Amino acid sequence: MIVDTHCHAWRRWPYDTSVPDPGTRGSVESLLYEMDRAGVDHAAIVCARIGGGAGGDGFANDDNNEYVIDAVFRHPDRLTAWLDVDCAWSPEYHRPGSAGRLREALQRSGARGFTHYVAPDNDGWMRSDEGAEFFDVAAELGAIASLALTPAWFDDLSAMASARPSLPILLHHMAIPSRDEGREHEIGSLLRLARHPSVGVKISGFNYNATRWWEYPYPESVALFRRIFDAFGPDRLYWGSDFPASRDQLTYRQSIEVVRTHAAFLGENDLAAILGGNAARLLSLTP
Repeated sequence: MIVDTHCHAWRRWPYDTSVPDPGTRGSVESLLYEMDRAGVDHAAIVCARIGGGAGGDGFANDDNNEYVIDAVFRHPDRLTAWLDVDCAWSPEYHRPGSAGRLREALQRSGARGFTHYVAPDNDGWMRSDEGAEFFDVAAELGAIASLALTPAWFDDLSAMASARPSLPILLHHMAIPSRDEGREHEIGSLLRLARHPSVGVKISGFNYNATRWWEYPYPESVALFRRIFDAFGPDRLYWGSDFPASRDQLTYRQSIEVVRTHAAFLGENDLAAILGGNAARLLSLTP
């Protein structure tokens, strides 16, 4: 079973208003088409209410949570939603009442989890009373937290995870450590998070972790993947395509093959776990 734990779908393309196909370039139908062609059984869509100058210069998608939830209701065997709750591009970002907004969004939609993108600079919110209540609600409701964090947040994440060991946490795109003199320190911060059994890493964003985003099969990114694998083991790693945000740099098929074909250090059981077995277990999916 192959499960994509990081992809997107939008009613209208959020990055550029000049594209000739804004209504289909990032649609749910395009995602399902790519999944079928690549033999992917299920996908967790990371909602992102971006566009219109907020997180993207294309068309606005304020209704992205509703758009994705509607798709999940129509294709429950194929799709899961991670709801956008108070992400960095929203006016609610780290404003009072976040825990109530999270509770309402999850209970109204029935979504299995949520996503929260933060700004690069750590504002201390995760250690605040507001942040604590937010993640307490997530743990209480049995949600899965799909988090886009820079390494500046990792110490706070470590404290949060220690206090809520039942809350599954998935980090986006192998954490995208910088490529400057601070890279080794940032990678070390990421690898130290492996001591928390609840923390997993999405094996996605190979293009973002490469000096040249278009040079498949991304040897720099595969090397980072190997270090993450050595620290976390095979059972807390989750493949993701990042379709369609990544489509200018790699195809949907390449996002699979960079793991299946070019990560030579993986055994057969490791590959089965990372490409879908771990996600199927987390989401209680039936093959």
